[in-house]
Amino acid sequence: MKILLVDDETELSDPLSRILLQEGYEVDIADNGVTGMELALQNQYDLLILDWMLPHKSGLEICREVRSQSLTTPVLFLTAKDTVDDRVDGLDAGADDYLVKPFELRELLARVRALLRRSTLETSSSDRLKVADLELDIENQVVYRRGKAIDLSEKEIELLKYFMQHPDRLLTHDEIHSYLWQAEEQPSSNVLAALVRLLRRKIEIKGETPLIHTVYGKGYRFGVN
Repeated sequence: MKILLVDDETELSDPLSRILLQEGYEVDIADNGVTGMELALQNQYDLLILDWMLPHKSGLEICREVRSQSLTTPVLFLTAKDTVDDRVDGLDAGADDYLVKPFELRELLARVRALLRRSTLETSSSDRLKVADLELDIENQVVYRRGKAIDLSEKEIELLKYFMQHPDRLLTHDEIHSYLWQAEEQPSSNVLAALVRLLRRKIEIKGETPLIHTVYGKGYRFGVN
């Protein structure tokens, strides 16, 4: 599980990151809102822990931008703001939980476990993905476009699933490689390009807007726009 921690108070972020690492999580840290938002949008995280008040860009702005990009990554706010209006603003921005400073680290860890558990359950219970007129039946490993079944290899289905779980988001070459070949020796970049090319041939319709968009030098974006 990978967590992004965005907080400019080193007296909090340093011990918290150490504890999260001890608990077995991967942790990236940012000490300002601009860097935090860039990391949140460019990488795949299982949880975002955001301080509300940050230099350059607030945690609230990061949360709103993440949600505007259709990212469903759970968000936990850490803040000294504890009025009802503040809580409502945070939840309306798309936050999943809210922890008021000062807090016990063991309570934060419990909140982290709960959010990650909920996210895992929601992901596993969703057995169908749909983008435009393309549909993936995850349980039966079948793909349909306009109701017509498409025969894909196991690796092509894995790649398509990853794309459809992150619509309109730039997925870097490294992120896709890590997802598709987690426990295997990483293949050359040509293997991924060939896999994308094969998938395009099977799921896209000639003369219509493509679903897989190449972002040259970076990766791919999946969607109708």
